[in-house]
Amino acid sequence: MSLTVAVQMDPLAGINIAGDSTFALMLSAQARGHRLFHYGPEDLNWSEGRLTARAHPVTVQRVAGDHFRFDEAVRLDLGEEADVILMRQDPPFDLGYITATHLLERISERTLVVNNPRSVRNAPEKVFVLDYAHFMPPTLVTRSLDEARAFLAKHGEIVVKPLHGNGGKAIFRVGSDGANLSALIEVFNQTWREPHMIQAFLPAVAKGDKRIVLVDGEVAGAINRLPGEGEIRSNLAVGGSAEKTELTDREREICAELGPELKRRGLLFVGIDVIGGEWLTEINVTSPTGIVAIEKFDGTDVAGLIWDSIEAKVAARR
Repeated sequence: MSLTVAVQMDPLAGINIAGDSTFALMLSAQARGHRLFHYGPEDLNWSEGRLTARAHPVTVQRVAGDHFRFDEAVRLDLGEEADVILMRQDPPFDLGYITATHLLERISERTLVVNNPRSVRNAPEKVFVLDYAHFMPPTLVTRSLDEARAFLAKHGEIVVKPLHGNGGKAIFRVGSDGANLSALIEVFNQTWREPHMIQAFLPAVAKGDKRIVLVDGEVAGAINRLPGEGEIRSNLAVGGSAEKTELTDREREICAELGPELKRRGLLFVGIDVIGGEWLTEINVTSPTGIVAIEKFDGTDVAGLIWDSIEAKVAARR
């Protein structure tokens, strides 16, 4: 079964092909004989009930500096001419991102969108995870300096991060003396209108932050991400390194509870983050990563598992 696949993502020229999960998905799709198109969210157009995009037919190859070739752009009707849309642009999860989900939702009954745009919109990483607070470290969502000070006094050390941040950006550790907490909350309040997430600092982060990938609600693989020297952040995008890992019993419990709900919501490709083998910190649904590193360490073809699931879902719609 050959599919027409439209990939909504950031510019291809700027990606790191060695570790980019979207690029790995595109390579896997191409190897299966699927036809690929690339477009950005800014290329979406809605008129008279039709959602179209100015999209480039594209071929990809794992050759640094020569990893993609565009053919001449076409006006692609996403509701009629595409079988699958991969919504894979990076956050921020802002009004532009939200608007794209609203537009894609209008064709999602005809064209499979991965992940489901309504569910993505309703499940931002650091908000959706609050549904599973019993697995989380002590957490506060607030804009209040007084609340932040009281939380620090209770837990000794804390981490402050943007509620809709990504890639390990703007994550700060505050010690028990509270030095710079007031200035940090001031800067956060000036930068973002929404509340911020504050959590008890987990010393176990020094031993890694596990990324577990679930495909259609089932565990597909995991890596342990280690922070670089002098860092508390283990994200690969900010210099963390990856190593092979196994799931703990607690992590399997977390996945067993999350899996059915992820599947029900149409969140086919999800990456969850767990610290210390027990503390769930994020449920990543917008543009999860990690599949290249998982394949490197344990040989699991996660991209292939994702396409197996996509192909089955498209076949069931026909």
